[in-house]
Amino acid sequence: MKLLIWLTLVVLPIFASNEAYKNLSLEQAISILKKDNLEINVAKFDEKIKTFEHEIAVGYNYGKLNLIQSALRSNDAGNVFGFKLQSREANFGDFGAEEFMNNFMAGNPDYDTPPHDLNYPDARNHFQTKLQYQVPIYTGGKLEQYGKITKALAKMSKLDTQKIVNEKIYQLKKSYFDIYLLNSYLHNLDIIKNNMIKLENMAQSMIDEGYAKKVDLLEVQSKRANVTRMINKAEANKKLVYHFISFLLNSKVESISGSYKKTNAKTLDINEILKQNIDIKKAKQGLKITDMAIELEKSASLPQIGAFAEYSSADNTFLGDFSEHDAYTFGVQLTWNIYDGGINTKNIEKARVENLKVQSQVNLAIKGITLQVQKIITEIKSFDFDIDSLEKEIELTRTIYKNYLGRYQEKLVSINDVIIKQSLEIEKVLKLKEIQNSRSSKILELEKIANGEKI
Repeated sequence: MKLLIWLTLVVLPIFASNEAYKNLSLEQAISILKKDNLEINVAKFDEKIKTFEHEIAVGYNYGKLNLIQSALRSNDAGNVFGFKLQSREANFGDFGAEEFMNNFMAGNPDYDTPPHDLNYPDARNHFQTKLQYQVPIYTGGKLEQYGKITKALAKMSKLDTQKIVNEKIYQLKKSYFDIYLLNSYLHNLDIIKNNMIKLENMAQSMIDEGYAKKVDLLEVQSKRANVTRMINKAEANKKLVYHFISFLLNSKVESISGSYKKTNAKTLDINEILKQNIDIKKAKQGLKITDMAIELEKSASLPQIGAFAEYSSADNTFLGDFSEHDAYTFGVQLTWNIYDGGINTKNIEKARVENLKVQSQVNLAIKGITLQVQKIITEIKSFDFDIDSLEKEIELTRTIYKNYLGRYQEKLVSINDVIIKQSLEIEKVLKLKEIQNSRSSKILELEKIANGEKI
């Protein structure tokens, strides 16, 4: 019940407030897609994350400055004495000097009792303010390679985003072409349906005049019902496509503009397609990253040098006598791994093998996409031939149907002969729609492979 109330009060008003798009052109839809598609937006977030990761890697080159403020209280002998030393306030009394002198003056020179003031001091507050700066001076190229790798990964993320954008544009364009082709298909079915209505009226008239039997009318009505079923199925498919377009745009779309036009695929330069292809770009970018990974592993065998500086002041009160109790420390530290059982060497060899592997993957991607492009181009040419042939066949079957319709009126052929010719036209129209759909899919797929390059 709570969920139902939430949906009613929150979710439904949000969708209700979104204005539905009508007569939306493909260009407008692509613009909305790039801005509002949820998968594209998620990819853009990943892209920003990779950019921040690069900036973080670069930031390590500038070191780290920390402000450390301590506020302590202790009666531990070591702590209290250490607090006094850090505050520059330790004195001989802390070592029991007063006790020793009192006993010495009393004629007890062998006094060796542990000093009470040192071992059992009163509790003391300790406030220390410290500025601490650490910066790498030389890392054997490690930080430099981290910066290069994260920058390359950020670029890879941009390619991932572009690939998703291309995929969504492909899906959107295909959906538009599906609707265009469904509209063309429905137009042809409407022509056939109207012809069936005329044939039905003609059969009824001939029955009334005693020149035909009722079975002729039933055959026509049965075929007309079949055409009506095909129209209803096409309309249902069109609604599903509209739902998918609405999903892609993250907004309701009620109607689109434009119509089916056969586009001639221009002469394609396979080398240019390979140059633009996102998968090949990603593979080459991955190869560069493995080159950097080799250099990164080499840096583990080189010395690491860092510098640090520290400035502080301490007192038993907060910021008390700051300048009188201040202190500084600075220095340089070198760390060099001299022996690790050959781990560094093996890591370098592993990185080199990974590099060789990615080189093979790049070559495989180029050859695979070349084969895919050649296959699609061949299929498009085949579809072009089939479409030209079917369009002529439909025109012929429509002419033959009209001829048989006239001959039926003259009682030269049966109603079944007329219906057979009509069925042949329906079959050709359906086949044309399927081939046109396949052709448009292949052209759009080729555009996607060419990184959105218009084909």
